[in-house]
Amino acid sequence: MLLKESLARIVRSQRKDILLVSDTIEREKLGDMKFEKSFAIIISGVRRCGKSTLLRQMVQKSKTFYYFNFEDPGAVSFELADFNTLNDIFREEYGESDYYFFDEIQNVEKWELFVRAMLDKGKHFVITGSNASLLSRELGTRLTGRHLSYELFTFSFNEFLKLVGKKANIGSFQEYFTLGGFPQYLKTGRAEALQDLFNDIINRDISIRHGIRNLKSLREMAVYLITNVGKEFSYNSLKRMFGLGSVNSVISFVSYFEDSYMLFTLPKFDYSIKKQIISPKKVYSIDNGFSLVNSASFSEDRGKMLENMVFLNLRKNHKSIFYFQEKGECDFIIKKGTKITHAIQVCYTLTEQNKTREVDGLIEAMEKFKLDEGVIFTYDQEDSFIIKNKVIKVIPMWKWLKAKKD
Repeated sequence: MLLKESLARIVRSQRKDILLVSDTIEREKLGDMKFEKSFAIIISGVRRCGKSTLLRQMVQKSKTFYYFNFEDPGAVSFELADFNTLNDIFREEYGESDYYFFDEIQNVEKWELFVRAMLDKGKHFVITGSNASLLSRELGTRLTGRHLSYELFTFSFNEFLKLVGKKANIGSFQEYFTLGGFPQYLKTGRAEALQDLFNDIINRDISIRHGIRNLKSLREMAVYLITNVGKEFSYNSLKRMFGLGSVNSVISFVSYFEDSYMLFTLPKFDYSIKKQIISPKKVYSIDNGFSLVNSASFSEDRGKMLENMVFLNLRKNHKSIFYFQEKGECDFIIKKGTKITHAIQVCYTLTEQNKTREVDGLIEAMEKFKLDEGVIFTYDQEDSFIIKNKVIKVIPMWKWLKAKKD
Protein backbone atom coordinates (compact mmCIF):
# COMPACT_ATOMS: atom_id res chain seq x y z
CA MET A 1 0.00 0.00 0.00
CA LEU A 2 1.45 3.34 -1.06
CA LEU A 3 1.02 6.68 0.68
CA LYS A 4 -1.10 9.08 -1.33
CA GLU A 5 1.57 11.80 -1.41
CA SER A 6 4.21 9.33 -2.60
CA LEU A 7 1.92 8.12 -5.35
CA ALA A 8 1.05 11.68 -6.36
CA ARG A 9 4.75 12.55 -6.77
CA ILE A 10 5.20 9.58 -9.08
CA VAL A 11 2.13 10.54 -11.12
CA ARG A 12 3.33 14.13 -11.59
CA SER A 13 6.85 13.06 -12.54
CA GLN A 14 5.64 10.47 -15.03
CA ARG A 15 3.22 12.89 -16.65
CA LYS A 16 6.06 15.35 -17.34
CA ASP A 17 8.04 12.56 -18.97
CA ILE A 18 5.19 11.29 -21.15
CA LEU A 19 4.46 14.80 -22.42
CA LEU A 20 8.04 15.50 -23.48
CA VAL A 21 8.22 15.85 -27.24
CA SER A 22 10.76 13.34 -28.46
CA ASP A 23 12.20 12.61 -31.89
CA THR A 24 10.60 9.22 -32.46
CA ILE A 25 9.47 7.27 -35.49
CA GLU A 26 5.71 6.89 -35.65
CA ARG A 27 4.99 3.18 -35.31
CA GLU A 28 3.04 1.55 -38.11
CA LYS A 29 0.80 -0.11 -35.53
CA LEU A 30 -0.52 3.30 -34.47
CA GLY A 31 -2.86 3.46 -37.44
CA ASP A 32 -4.47 0.14 -36.49
CA MET A 33 -5.52 1.21 -33.01
CA LYS A 34 -8.91 2.80 -32.55
CA PHE A 35 -10.73 3.39 -29.28
CA GLU A 36 -13.96 1.43 -28.96
CA LYS A 37 -16.41 1.91 -26.13
CA SER A 38 -16.17 -0.73 -23.38
CA PHE A 39 -13.04 -2.32 -24.90
CA ALA A 40 -9.51 -2.12 -23.53
CA ILE A 41 -6.64 -1.96 -26.00
CA ILE A 42 -3.88 -4.37 -24.93
CA ILE A 43 -0.37 -4.00 -26.39
CA SER A 44 2.05 -6.82 -25.64
CA GLY A 45 5.60 -7.44 -26.78
CA VAL A 46 9.19 -7.95 -25.71
CA ARG A 47 10.84 -5.39 -23.44
CA ARG A 48 12.17 -2.27 -25.19
CA CYS A 49 10.56 -2.94 -28.54
CA GLY A 50 8.82 0.45 -28.31
CA LYS A 51 5.56 -0.20 -26.42
CA SER A 52 6.01 2.87 -24.24
CA THR A 53 6.80 5.00 -27.28
CA LEU A 54 3.67 3.75 -29.00
CA LEU A 55 1.72 4.57 -25.84
CA ARG A 56 3.26 8.07 -25.84
CA GLN A 57 2.21 8.55 -29.46
CA MET A 58 -1.36 7.61 -28.55
CA VAL A 59 -1.30 9.89 -25.48
CA GLN A 60 -0.26 12.85 -27.60
CA LYS A 61 -3.37 12.41 -29.71
CA SER A 62 -5.58 12.67 -26.61
CA LYS A 63 -6.79 15.99 -25.16
CA THR A 64 -7.28 14.60 -21.66
CA PHE A 65 -5.75 11.44 -20.21
CA TYR A 66 -4.42 9.62 -17.16
CA TYR A 67 -1.05 7.86 -17.33
CA PHE A 68 0.88 5.54 -15.04
CA ASN A 69 3.95 3.33 -15.53
CA PHE A 70 3.98 0.42 -13.09
CA GLU A 71 7.69 -0.27 -13.68
CA ASP A 72 8.59 2.92 -11.84
CA PRO A 73 10.90 1.96 -8.93
CA GLY A 74 8.71 3.96 -6.57
CA ALA A 75 5.69 1.86 -7.52
CA VAL A 76 7.21 -1.53 -6.79
CA SER A 77 4.80 -2.11 -3.89
CA PHE A 78 1.71 -0.97 -5.82
CA GLU A 79 -1.24 -3.28 -5.17
CA LEU A 80 -4.88 -3.59 -6.17
CA ALA A 81 -6.17 -1.32 -3.39
CA ASP A 82 -3.90 1.51 -4.63
CA PHE A 83 -5.96 1.90 -7.80
CA ASN A 84 -8.62 3.81 -5.88
CA THR A 85 -6.01 6.21 -4.53
CA LEU A 86 -4.49 6.54 -7.99
CA ASN A 87 -7.89 7.38 -9.43
CA ASP A 88 -8.42 10.09 -6.80
CA ILE A 89 -5.03 11.62 -7.62
CA PHE A 90 -5.79 11.60 -11.34
CA ARG A 91 -9.03 13.54 -10.83
CA GLU A 92 -7.54 15.97 -8.30
CA GLU A 93 -4.50 16.76 -10.44
CA TYR A 94 -5.92 16.70 -13.96
CA GLY A 95 -9.71 16.83 -13.77
CA GLU A 96 -12.05 14.31 -15.38
CA SER A 97 -10.94 12.08 -18.23
CA ASP A 98 -12.23 8.91 -19.86
CA TYR A 99 -8.80 7.79 -21.12
CA TYR A 100 -6.36 5.68 -19.11
CA PHE A 101 -2.88 4.73 -20.33
CA PHE A 102 -1.12 2.09 -18.23
CA ASP A 103 2.43 0.84 -18.89
CA GLU A 104 3.65 -2.64 -17.85
CA ILE A 105 0.52 -3.41 -15.87
CA GLN A 106 1.34 -7.11 -15.43
CA ASN A 107 3.37 -6.12 -12.35
CA VAL A 108 0.14 -5.59 -10.38
CA GLU A 109 -1.76 -8.68 -9.26
CA LYS A 110 -5.48 -8.68 -10.18
CA TRP A 111 -5.19 -5.44 -12.16
CA GLU A 112 -7.99 -6.65 -14.42
CA LEU A 113 -10.55 -6.15 -11.63
CA PHE A 114 -10.00 -2.39 -11.66
CA VAL A 115 -9.94 -2.17 -15.44
CA ARG A 116 -13.17 -4.16 -15.78
CA ALA A 117 -14.94 -1.96 -13.24
CA MET A 118 -13.89 1.20 -15.08
CA LEU A 119 -14.81 -0.23 -18.48
CA ASP A 120 -18.29 -0.79 -17.10
CA LYS A 121 -18.37 2.97 -16.41
CA GLY A 122 -17.57 3.76 -20.05
CA LYS A 123 -13.84 4.48 -19.62
CA HIS A 124 -11.19 3.73 -22.26
CA PHE A 125 -7.93 1.92 -21.59
CA VAL A 126 -4.65 1.41 -23.42
CA ILE A 127 -2.47 -1.09 -21.56
CA THR A 128 1.00 -2.47 -22.26
CA GLY A 129 2.64 -5.60 -20.90
CA SER A 130 5.74 -7.71 -21.46
CA ASN A 131 4.44 -11.12 -20.49
CA ALA A 132 2.10 -12.90 -22.87
CA SER A 133 1.04 -15.62 -20.43
CA LEU A 134 0.13 -13.29 -17.57
CA LEU A 135 -1.80 -10.97 -19.83
CA SER A 136 -3.71 -13.77 -21.55
CA ARG A 137 -4.55 -15.42 -18.23
CA GLU A 138 -6.08 -12.20 -16.91
CA LEU A 139 -7.71 -11.26 -20.18
CA GLY A 140 -9.30 -14.68 -20.34
CA THR A 141 -11.04 -14.24 -16.99
CA ARG A 142 -12.36 -10.80 -16.09
CA LEU A 143 -11.84 -9.22 -19.51
CA THR A 144 -13.20 -11.91 -21.81
CA GLY A 145 -14.76 -10.18 -24.79
CA ARG A 146 -13.80 -6.75 -23.45
CA HIS A 147 -10.37 -6.25 -25.01
CA LEU A 148 -8.61 -5.79 -28.34
CA SER A 149 -5.14 -7.33 -28.36
CA TYR A 150 -2.15 -6.17 -30.41
CA GLU A 151 1.40 -7.49 -30.47
CA LEU A 152 4.25 -5.07 -31.07
CA PHE A 153 7.53 -6.30 -32.52
CA THR A 154 10.83 -4.51 -33.04
CA PHE A 155 11.16 -2.03 -35.92
CA SER A 156 10.05 -3.19 -39.35
CA PHE A 157 12.36 -2.58 -42.31
CA ASN A 158 10.33 0.50 -43.27
CA GLU A 159 10.51 1.89 -39.72
CA PHE A 160 14.25 1.20 -39.70
CA LEU A 161 14.66 3.13 -42.96
CA LYS A 162 12.85 6.14 -41.48
CA LEU A 163 15.06 6.06 -38.40
CA VAL A 164 18.37 5.90 -40.29
CA GLY A 165 17.21 8.12 -43.16
CA LYS A 166 18.05 5.69 -45.94
CA LYS A 167 16.31 4.25 -48.97
CA ALA A 168 15.44 0.61 -49.43
CA ASN A 169 18.18 -1.28 -51.24
CA ILE A 170 20.46 -4.22 -50.63
CA GLY A 171 22.90 -2.01 -48.71
CA SER A 172 20.36 -0.72 -46.18
CA PHE A 173 18.89 -4.22 -45.90
CA GLN A 174 22.33 -5.58 -45.01
CA GLU A 175 22.39 -3.18 -42.04
CA TYR A 176 18.88 -4.13 -40.93
CA PHE A 177 19.67 -7.81 -41.44
CA THR A 178 22.49 -7.73 -38.89
CA LEU A 179 21.48 -4.89 -36.55
CA GLY A 180 17.84 -5.93 -36.13
CA GLY A 181 15.11 -3.55 -35.00
CA PHE A 182 15.49 -2.70 -31.30
CA PRO A 183 15.16 1.13 -31.25
CA GLN A 184 17.70 1.85 -28.50
CA TYR A 185 20.37 -0.32 -30.10
CA LEU A 186 19.82 1.29 -33.49
CA LYS A 187 20.15 4.77 -31.98
CA THR A 188 23.23 4.12 -29.83
CA GLY A 189 24.99 1.18 -31.50
CA ARG A 190 25.95 -0.01 -28.03
CA ALA A 191 25.94 -3.78 -27.62
CA GLU A 192 25.32 -3.29 -23.91
CA ALA A 193 21.75 -2.24 -24.72
CA LEU A 194 20.91 -5.73 -25.98
CA GLN A 195 23.05 -7.49 -23.39
CA ASP A 196 21.23 -5.64 -20.61
CA LEU A 197 17.94 -6.51 -22.27
CA PHE A 198 18.84 -10.20 -22.25
CA ASN A 199 19.73 -9.99 -18.56
CA ASP A 200 16.52 -8.12 -17.70
CA ILE A 201 14.38 -10.75 -19.41
CA ILE A 202 16.22 -13.63 -17.73
CA ASN A 203 16.32 -12.03 -14.29
CA ARG A 204 13.23 -9.85 -13.98
CA ASP A 205 10.72 -11.45 -16.33
CA ILE A 206 11.61 -15.07 -15.67
CA SER A 207 13.87 -15.87 -12.71
CA ILE A 208 12.36 -13.53 -10.11
CA ARG A 209 8.79 -13.86 -11.35
CA HIS A 210 8.85 -17.66 -11.33
CA GLY A 211 11.25 -18.23 -8.43
CA ILE A 212 13.86 -20.08 -10.49
CA ARG A 213 17.02 -20.95 -8.59
CA ASN A 214 18.87 -22.74 -11.38
CA LEU A 215 19.82 -19.49 -13.09
CA LYS A 216 22.88 -20.99 -14.81
CA SER A 217 20.87 -23.59 -16.76
CA LEU A 218 18.15 -21.05 -17.54
CA ARG A 219 20.67 -18.61 -18.98
CA GLU A 220 22.62 -21.26 -20.91
CA MET A 221 19.46 -22.71 -22.44
CA ALA A 222 18.30 -19.26 -23.55
CA VAL A 223 21.64 -18.57 -25.27
CA TYR A 224 21.60 -21.99 -26.92
CA LEU A 225 18.09 -21.51 -28.30
CA ILE A 226 18.54 -17.97 -29.63
CA THR A 227 21.76 -19.17 -31.29
CA ASN A 228 20.17 -22.17 -33.00
CA VAL A 229 17.30 -20.54 -34.85
CA GLY A 230 15.60 -22.64 -37.48
CA LYS A 231 16.90 -25.86 -35.95
CA GLU A 232 14.88 -28.67 -34.41
CA PHE A 233 14.92 -29.42 -30.71
CA SER A 234 13.08 -31.74 -28.36
CA TYR A 235 12.42 -31.28 -24.66
CA ASN A 236 14.28 -34.52 -23.91
CA SER A 237 17.38 -33.39 -25.81
CA LEU A 238 17.42 -30.12 -23.84
CA LYS A 239 16.94 -32.02 -20.59
CA ARG A 240 20.04 -34.11 -21.30
CA MET A 241 22.07 -31.20 -22.63
CA PHE A 242 21.56 -29.01 -19.56
CA GLY A 243 21.39 -31.75 -16.94
CA LEU A 244 17.92 -30.87 -15.70
CA GLY A 245 16.03 -33.25 -13.46
CA SER A 246 12.82 -33.49 -15.45
CA VAL A 247 11.32 -32.73 -18.83
CA ASN A 248 8.75 -30.57 -17.02
CA SER A 249 11.52 -28.16 -16.05
CA VAL A 250 12.52 -27.82 -19.70
CA ILE A 251 8.92 -27.31 -20.79
CA SER A 252 8.54 -24.57 -18.16
CA PHE A 253 11.78 -22.82 -19.17
CA VAL A 254 10.83 -22.78 -22.85
CA SER A 255 7.34 -21.50 -22.06
CA TYR A 256 8.85 -18.68 -19.98
CA PHE A 257 11.11 -17.70 -22.89
CA GLU A 258 8.08 -17.60 -25.17
CA ASP A 259 5.94 -15.66 -22.68
CA SER A 260 8.63 -12.97 -22.53
CA TYR A 261 8.75 -12.80 -26.36
CA MET A 262 12.46 -13.64 -26.32
CA LEU A 263 11.83 -16.53 -28.68
CA PHE A 264 9.13 -18.47 -30.48
CA THR A 265 8.72 -22.18 -31.11
CA LEU A 266 7.36 -23.60 -34.35
CA PRO A 267 5.56 -26.97 -34.40
CA LYS A 268 5.75 -29.55 -37.16
CA PHE A 269 2.52 -29.73 -39.12
CA ASP A 270 0.33 -32.74 -38.57
CA TYR A 271 -3.41 -33.19 -38.71
CA SER A 272 -3.07 -34.99 -35.36
CA ILE A 273 -2.70 -32.49 -32.50
CA LYS A 274 -1.07 -35.20 -30.40
CA LYS A 275 1.63 -35.76 -33.03
CA GLN A 276 2.17 -32.01 -33.30
CA ILE A 277 2.82 -31.87 -29.56
CA ILE A 278 5.32 -34.75 -29.43
CA SER A 279 7.21 -33.92 -32.65
CA PRO A 280 10.42 -31.88 -32.47
CA LYS A 281 9.91 -28.13 -32.66
CA LYS A 282 11.96 -25.40 -34.26
CA VAL A 283 12.97 -22.21 -32.51
CA TYR A 284 13.25 -18.59 -33.65
CA SER A 285 14.61 -15.48 -31.93
CA ILE A 286 12.84 -12.15 -31.44
CA ASP A 287 15.52 -10.26 -33.38
CA ASN A 288 18.69 -10.91 -35.39
CA GLY A 289 20.63 -8.15 -33.65
CA PHE A 290 19.58 -9.48 -30.25
CA SER A 291 20.90 -12.96 -31.13
CA LEU A 292 24.11 -11.64 -32.69
CA VAL A 293 25.04 -9.57 -29.63
CA ASN A 294 24.20 -12.31 -27.13
CA SER A 295 25.72 -15.25 -29.02
CA ALA A 296 29.16 -15.42 -30.63
CA SER A 297 28.22 -18.08 -33.19
CA PHE A 298 24.83 -16.89 -34.48
CA SER A 299 26.33 -15.00 -37.45
CA GLU A 300 28.02 -18.12 -38.81
CA ASP A 301 24.86 -19.23 -40.67
CA ARG A 302 23.43 -16.37 -42.68
CA GLY A 303 20.81 -18.70 -44.14
CA LYS A 304 19.37 -19.21 -40.65
CA MET A 305 19.50 -15.47 -40.02
CA LEU A 306 17.39 -14.95 -43.14
CA GLU A 307 15.03 -17.72 -42.07
CA ASN A 308 14.65 -16.06 -38.68
CA MET A 309 13.74 -12.76 -40.33
CA VAL A 310 11.18 -14.43 -42.58
CA PHE A 311 9.57 -16.16 -39.61
CA LEU A 312 9.31 -12.93 -37.59
CA ASN A 313 7.61 -11.11 -40.42
CA LEU A 314 5.17 -13.98 -40.97
CA ARG A 315 4.48 -14.17 -37.24
CA LYS A 316 3.42 -10.51 -37.14
CA ASN A 317 0.28 -11.37 -39.08
CA HIS A 318 -0.21 -15.11 -38.59
CA LYS A 319 -0.53 -17.26 -35.47
CA SER A 320 -0.93 -20.67 -37.14
CA ILE A 321 2.49 -21.28 -38.70
CA PHE A 322 4.16 -24.69 -39.01
CA TYR A 323 7.11 -26.35 -40.67
CA PHE A 324 6.38 -29.21 -43.05
CA GLN A 325 8.46 -32.37 -43.16
CA GLU A 326 7.75 -35.63 -44.96
CA LYS A 327 10.04 -36.83 -47.75
CA GLY A 328 11.42 -33.33 -48.04
CA GLU A 329 11.01 -30.20 -45.96
CA CYS A 330 9.29 -26.85 -46.39
CA ASP A 331 10.31 -24.13 -43.95
CA PHE A 332 6.89 -22.55 -43.38
CA ILE A 333 3.27 -23.30 -44.11
CA ILE A 334 0.50 -20.97 -42.99
CA LYS A 335 -2.91 -22.13 -41.87
CA LYS A 336 -6.04 -19.98 -41.92
CA GLY A 337 -9.06 -21.63 -40.39
CA THR A 338 -8.91 -25.25 -41.54
CA LYS A 339 -7.00 -24.55 -44.75
CA ILE A 340 -3.29 -24.29 -45.54
CA THR A 341 -2.97 -21.11 -47.60
CA HIS A 342 0.77 -20.57 -48.12
CA ALA A 343 3.93 -22.63 -48.57
CA ILE A 344 7.21 -20.76 -48.11
CA GLN A 345 10.82 -21.81 -48.46
CA VAL A 346 13.86 -19.77 -47.41
CA CYS A 347 17.20 -20.02 -49.19
CA TYR A 348 19.96 -17.46 -48.74
CA THR A 349 21.33 -18.08 -52.24
CA LEU A 350 19.59 -20.38 -54.70
CA THR A 351 22.15 -22.35 -56.75
CA GLU A 352 22.11 -25.23 -59.19
CA GLN A 353 23.51 -27.38 -56.38
CA ASN A 354 20.73 -26.69 -53.85
CA LYS A 355 17.86 -25.88 -56.20
CA THR A 356 16.52 -29.44 -56.38
CA ARG A 357 16.41 -29.84 -52.59
CA GLU A 358 14.79 -26.48 -51.98
CA VAL A 359 12.24 -26.78 -54.78
CA ASP A 360 11.33 -30.42 -54.12
CA GLY A 361 10.41 -29.70 -50.49
CA LEU A 362 8.29 -26.74 -51.55
CA ILE A 363 6.56 -28.65 -54.34
CA GLU A 364 5.80 -31.56 -51.99
CA ALA A 365 4.03 -29.19 -49.58
CA MET A 366 2.18 -27.46 -52.43
CA GLU A 367 0.94 -30.77 -53.81
CA LYS A 368 -0.15 -32.04 -50.41
CA PHE A 369 -2.16 -28.90 -49.67
CA LYS A 370 -3.30 -28.26 -53.26
CA LEU A 371 -1.57 -24.90 -53.62
CA ASP A 372 -0.93 -23.43 -57.06
CA GLU A 373 1.75 -20.97 -55.99
CA GLY A 374 4.70 -21.07 -53.61
CA VAL A 375 7.44 -18.66 -52.58
CA ILE A 376 11.18 -18.93 -52.04
CA PHE A 377 12.61 -15.99 -50.13
CA THR A 378 16.27 -15.22 -50.84
CA TYR A 379 18.74 -12.58 -49.75
CA ASP A 380 18.95 -10.81 -53.11
CA GLN A 381 17.76 -13.10 -55.94
CA GLU A 382 14.62 -12.67 -58.00
CA ASP A 383 13.13 -15.22 -60.37
CA SER A 384 9.98 -17.10 -61.29
CA PHE A 385 9.45 -20.53 -62.80
CA ILE A 386 6.85 -23.25 -63.25
CA ILE A 387 7.41 -26.86 -62.16
CA LYS A 388 4.71 -29.54 -62.32
CA ASN A 389 2.19 -26.81 -63.16
CA LYS A 390 3.10 -25.01 -59.92
CA VAL A 391 4.23 -21.37 -59.97
CA ILE A 392 7.27 -20.68 -57.80
CA LYS A 393 8.24 -17.07 -57.15
CA VAL A 394 11.75 -16.29 -55.96
CA ILE A 395 11.62 -13.02 -54.02
CA PRO A 396 14.44 -10.98 -52.44
CA MET A 397 13.58 -10.50 -48.79
CA TRP A 398 14.33 -6.77 -48.79
CA LYS A 399 11.93 -6.10 -51.66
CA TRP A 400 9.15 -8.01 -49.91
CA LEU A 401 9.76 -6.10 -46.66
CA LYS A 402 9.82 -2.77 -48.48
CA ALA A 403 6.39 -3.47 -50.01
CA LYS A 404 4.97 -4.99 -46.84
CA LYS A 405 2.97 -3.19 -44.16
CA ASP A 406 2.67 -4.72 -40.67
